[in-house]
Amino acid sequence: MLTRVSILAVLLVLSIACESRSQGIDHDALRRNPPAGGDPLPDLRLAPAWPNLRIERPVAVVEAPDGKRQLYAVSQEGTIVMLPQDSAARDAAIFLDISRRVLRDHNEEGLLSLAFHPDFAKNGQFYVWYSASGPRRHVLARFTCAKGAPKADPSSEKVLIEIPKVHGNHNGSTLLFGADGFLYFSVGDGGAANDPQKHGQNLNSWFGKIHRIDVNREEGGKPYAVPKDNPFVGRAGVRTEIWAWGLRNVWRMSFDRETGDLWAGDVGQNAWEEIDVIVKGGNYGWRVREGTRTFSRDADPGGLIGPVVEYGRDDGMSITGGHVYRGKGIPALTGAYLYADYVTGTVWAIRTEKGKLTAWKECLKQPKNIASFGEDPDGEILVCCFDGRIYRLAAR
Repeated sequence: MLTRVSILAVLLVLSIACESRSQGIDHDALRRNPPAGGDPLPDLRLAPAWPNLRIERPVAVVEAPDGKRQLYAVSQEGTIVMLPQDSAARDAAIFLDISRRVLRDHNEEGLLSLAFHPDFAKNGQFYVWYSASGPRRHVLARFTCAKGAPKADPSSEKVLIEIPKVHGNHNGSTLLFGADGFLYFSVGDGGAANDPQKHGQNLNSWFGKIHRIDVNREEGGKPYAVPKDNPFVGRAGVRTEIWAWGLRNVWRMSFDRETGDLWAGDVGQNAWEEIDVIVKGGNYGWRVREGTRTFSRDADPGGLIGPVVEYGRDDGMSITGGHVYRGKGIPALTGAYLYADYVTGTVWAIRTEKGKLTAWKECLKQPKNIASFGEDPDGEILVCCFDGRIYRLAAR
């Protein structure tokens, strides 16, 4: 999760068939010579969304797709709460409590992500990603909330995938349903440091990847199916669940609700944090490269996709991927992708047009640890901080 700042505007064709290439511009260069051709980006501030409410280590805020405009917040400690409609409320109702199942031995372990089934209004199904022990492992599980029930039933758990692991860090952990109805999820490279098992470039490993599965079907004795158009279907000796690879630790990723583009923040090792646009079958280079720089002596397989943006240790040490802004409250931010650094608390925005970086700005500097971003029903941006609060991004 770390780096020294040099931000990279990459003019690349998002194609896995192209040869390895990327063109970087560091933060200092962008500050001296901002990208031309785009509308200016605004200064931002954090405004408490629920000033009287505290949630221990909030790591995600998600809307249920049932038309009720209900937001849910995930606590890393093992609970999911329903955020109150009254912004002055002091308490939030528990929706799910699996804290006794969740492993919290390491700072990065816990209940880490939540995604509601697109047909949640009918089937009450939602999915979570959490750390467990005995043995230490990642768990992707489905729970069900009965129609009309005030909360989910912890005994309704159905485990879809368990991935044994040795280390407590690099858990990846974003769950997302795409417009195609399939579930996408990120898995870190297995932890420790430097990807010692070389998982990132191993197509037979769960680790260091983004995966895509069909949770509406079961096949091959598994409680899910692999979509027929996944990039490695029909290839022997690989995990056909893989959608993209060569990733170190995609902690947070999101779909642009307008274009469907999948944006990811990939946490770096010793020098570079990066933002990637994820494409089918794309290899993002870890651990051959960290950002655009050579990292190891491992053979370069070619066709590596470089980041849209990278920054180094001068600007932060652990990237938190955000969202493309599609709300109405900050018109000057429309179409810009937001991201932050967990350690420094800085928030940046970039705007791209036809693969070219047209605007970049450091929009906010503040001291809070930004763990995650979310969207409210109107596309306004919510920010989860480890002071226990959820904030709204607002123009300054």
